[in-house]
Amino acid sequence: VGARVALAILSVLSPGDLLQAVIAQDRKLVTRAPGVGPKLAGRIVSELKDKTGNLALGPGAMADAGPASPSAAPAAGQEAVSALVNLGYRQAEAQIAVQSALGQLGAEAALSELIRDSLKSLAR
Repeated sequence: VGARVALAILSVLSPGDLLQAVIAQDRKLVTRAPGVGPKLAGRIVSELKDKTGNLALGPGAMADAGPASPSAAPAAGQEAVSALVNLGYRQAEAQIAVQSALGQLGAEAALSELIRDSLKSLAR
């Protein structure tokens, strides 16, 4: 993409939101930028997917939930994201909310607590 399209995307999405959209393969989030249609958004998301690698997603990232419980937090986080998506939220929004909840509650948080706190952050 050119500089104009890149600036249009960054005017609508923060770099963190763009990273979340790429990780979640959320083409609809990228199409919010003026001049970006479904085809271009799909190409951007798929090409950036390989380039994101192991970028840090911020505090409470599900991929790096911490050494305390390497498999429990990602599983609970993934289930919480799935629950939010089933409630109608976008994948990227759900992931951001669950990561925020994991950051506040810690890796040992119960699934119900994760969902409740994620819903609170999405309601703001």
